[in-house]
Amino acid sequence: MAQVTREQRDEVIKKFRYEGELISVGTYGSGHINDTYLLVFETAKMGQVKVILQRMNRIVFERPVELMENITGVTSHLRKKIIENGGDPDRETLNVIPAADGKPYYRDPLGDYWRSYKFITDATSYDQVEKPEHFYQSAVAFGHFQRLLADYPAETLHETIKGFHDTKARFQVFKEAVEKDCVNRAASVKDEIQFVLEREETANFFSGLLSRGELPIRVTHNDTKLNNIMIDNKTGKGICVIDLDTVMPGLAVNDFGDSIRFGASTAAEDETDLSKVLCSMELFELYAKGFIKGCGGKLTDKEIEFMPMGAKAMTFECGIRFLTDYLQGDTYFKIHRENHNLDRCRTQFKLVEDMEHKWYTMKEIIEKYSSLT
Repeated sequence: MAQVTREQRDEVIKKFRYEGELISVGTYGSGHINDTYLLVFETAKMGQVKVILQRMNRIVFERPVELMENITGVTSHLRKKIIENGGDPDRETLNVIPAADGKPYYRDPLGDYWRSYKFITDATSYDQVEKPEHFYQSAVAFGHFQRLLADYPAETLHETIKGFHDTKARFQVFKEAVEKDCVNRAASVKDEIQFVLEREETANFFSGLLSRGELPIRVTHNDTKLNNIMIDNKTGKGICVIDLDTVMPGLAVNDFGDSIRFGASTAAEDETDLSKVLCSMELFELYAKGFIKGCGGKLTDKEIEFMPMGAKAMTFECGIRFLTDYLQGDTYFKIHRENHNLDRCRTQFKLVEDMEHKWYTMKEIIEKYSSLT
């Protein structure tokens, strides 16, 4: 996508229902997909008011209108529940600011789609776990997200990225990449290929449960990293789930598992010294306790039982994706050095292996907190 020009941005600002006089505009956040700006307005009634303006990435999200239908549906539901519970709907969920024509987005003359949100004040999102308490609070917040949306009809949501967590399909794409070997790399990664092939059962596990109707389809976030939670600056509590672009029908165990994959690892995602890569049982327990508590009894017994498998499957899937991209010539994930995707896949596989060694510990931890409401 072409870079946003100042003229383009300034024209878009005029197309939204903002109040007051614009006094500053600046880039905002650390995201790599959408272009995000923080706008500050001076108003007579409320003093300075901050809002977020974003250009949606139409290469990643090919159907932005459907994406915004998901977001407005989910946030309207959340707002209603938060009010019923006596909460603050202006801080505990995203609030879409409509365009001048009343739509939840604006399409500019260049074909780019824009949206705007109220800024959540006195709260911070963290890119890394600075305190274990932050990780716990993110777990409670993502669990609470599940709790509030437990009665939302997930089947009415659009699939914003098709097959995003279809591990079985990812496995098939991987096998095709090995067979084609389009950049002649398969011979150099035989051990990694064998690691994947030996775990086909893991790749197929949840699709089998779904086909037998043993797990419910729910509204899932699908990007449950710490930095998608706003933590209140005063109380230290997780108050709002943000970045709802990948909200779609899915499995609650996958949301749990993706958090563990990223947040309970003792090393960076591209660490080359695999001796540093472990799944911390302390962080696993902290997150499991918070997530189950946040869900407030809305998960089924089977969903709770299969949380360890959610962690393993999501980690395995991520490793498959990195290895597939390496075999295809590094065409999807951005790389910053030679063999970057290979390093990434090896960290994920080391985590999978470590989870397998700690399997009974993980199951015991989940059983310990299974009665939390």
